Order: sequence, then structure tokens, then C-alpha cells
Amino acid sequence: MPRGPRLDASGVLHHVMVRGIERRPIFVDDRDRADFVQRLAARAESDGLSVYAWGLLPNHLHLLLRTGRRPLARSMGALLAGYAGAFNRRHHRHGHLFQNRYKSIVVEEDPYLLELTRYIHLNALRTQVVPTLAHLDRYPWSGHSALLGVHLRPWQAVEAILGHFGQQVGRARRAYRQFVADGLTMGRRPDLQGGGLRRSVGGWEGLAALRRGRESWAFDERVLGSGPFVDRLLAELPRPDGTNPTEGWRHFPRILAQIAKVFGVAAHEVAAGSRRRPVAAARAAIGAVTVTELGLPLTRVARALGVTPMPLRRGLGRGRLLLEARGVDIGHLARQTVRKSY
Repeated sequence: MPRGPRLDASGVLHHVMVRGIERRPIFVDDRDRADFVQRLAARAESDGLSVYAWGLLPNHLHLLLRTGRRPLARSMGALLAGYAGAFNRRHHRHGHLFQNRYKSIVVEEDPYLLELTRYIHLNALRTQVVPTLAHLDRYPWSGHSALLGVHLRPWQAVEAILGHFGQQVGRARRAYRQFVADGLTMGRRPDLQGGGLRRSVGGWEGLAALRRGRESWAFDERVLGSGPFVDRLLAELPRPDGTNPTEGWRHFPRILAQIAKVFGVAAHEVAAGSRRRPVAAARAAIGAVTVTELGLPLTRVARALGVTPMPLRRGLGRGRLLLEARGVDIGHLARQTVRKSY
């Protein structure tokens, strides 16, 4: 199955992976590696990238970075195109250097920032590019040695990582180094490969399936994070048509008032988390309209209604049935509300 559209916005944390075509080397010698690092440094400075972790291996590379002034696609495009052209000229070759497009995973910072930093920096040891942790400490082609102060990388976000391990630089470095050592027995860490829960499989197109009442949470390799994190992510990311799902929030008060009237309850009672049966029924109906029809984030809708996400999620199908039993067409109600709000 082809990968869906990239998820990106200013300030988003990404785990980026780039592989050589047909698993061929993308770094032949230290001249190649030095050229790539120089280009990465230039992109970090010009594009405002925060680079937390990185590692160069013979036929692939890993980056953990936060986007800045430019979208990830533009920064990576400039970085990879420039490097591939220089590599081909140096080694008298033609054609593609990288396998398809790079892979990027949007990452929930807590708890994955430090875990991914350790995972990426241990790759050189895990793949036997270096034989021991002591050699990794001095290995110049990953961000690990920069965090230990062995190789200075002014463009790398060293302080942002060490700050998690202590206020004094020396102690922080020792604590970080021990943290990395503790990860030696953890293996390949499939739990860090992406696949967080997110609303609707297949990107924004998947919202159509959600509107048809199908499963509203699915496995997606573009995200490493919890369900609530993905709800917040989708609430902040613009759709491909340029609109933003947060715009739908201006319709929420009108929908709440209309459905409260249908069920004969007060709007303020619906939003206060009351467990009375007619109030709970109205709340389920509001969830069905706002989440499945307007695509509003379930977590935020639940918070606005004074309940937790789980019961609201379970009640989406019931809410639709309750409205239909009262002769209310859920799609018509949503469209009518949106038209009146403009």
C-alpha cells in the first residue's frame, strides 16, 4: 500500500529515515560523510531545524529533528538533492541514489524524544559499524559524540537533550552516556518504528470512511504517539485543501444547542458531564455529528462535553441511531448548521 501524504507543520518533531536505492551504499568514504554533515549543518542554520539525533550508516541514515521556518519536504529535498548530485560527481555515477522518497514519522515528544535519541545513536553499534560503546563515543558520524563533547557540532541541539539529564554539563553527559549504555540490550526496538493510533486510515481521505460510521481509529506508520496526541496533531495540521479542522469549532455551540433541544435537555447540562439518560443520549448525538460529520478531534469534543474520550468514542454509533430514531438526518443537520454559521 502506498504511503499517505506527509504530516507536517512548523515545530513538528520527525524521525526521518533515508535508504540507498537497492540497499546500495550512500556513503563510500569519510569525504562523503563529511559532505553530508556539512550540508545538514547548513540546512539546520538556514531552515531553523533543530537536530537532536543523527546517524550515518553505509546504506542509510537516521535524523531526529524539529522543523523550523520551512516545511520538512523542502528542507529534506534541498539536503538530499544537493548531496546526491555531489555524490554522483565524486564517484562518476548517474541515476538515483536514494530509495524512493525518504520516510518520516511524526513523533510525540514525551516520551519518545530521548528514546529515539538513544535508538538512533546506537544504530552504529547495533549494525557493527563500530565494535564497542567506547568506539561509538568517538565515532564522528553520529550525534552521540557531539552530546559527549568529543566532536563539536554547534548546529546540533545538544543542550536540549542534555538538559533532560541535569543542569551541570559534566553530570548531564555522564547520565546521558549511562542512559545510552542501558539501551544496549534492547535490540531493534520495533515499538519505535511508528504506527501510532490516529484518526482515519489513509490521511484526510480516510475521513470519508469515518463519516460512513466505520472504525474511527487505525494504525498508521506515519505517527509515533498516543491517540490523544494524534487528535491534537490533526487538529493543528491543515488539510490538503488549505482549510483547518479547528475552523469547525465555530459550529460547535450551535450544534450543541440544536441537539439539546431535540432531546429536551439544557445545553449547559450537556456540557457539564451529567449522567442523566437523556443528557447522555444528547451527548452521544453531539459526538456523532461533530466527530463523524465535521471531523472535529474526539478528545477536544469530549473535553468540551465534560467527559473522557473513551465513552464518547463508544457512543458515536449510538448517537447516530438516536438521531435517526427521532427523524433527524445527521448529514443534513451538519450541513444546515455549517451554512447558517457563515
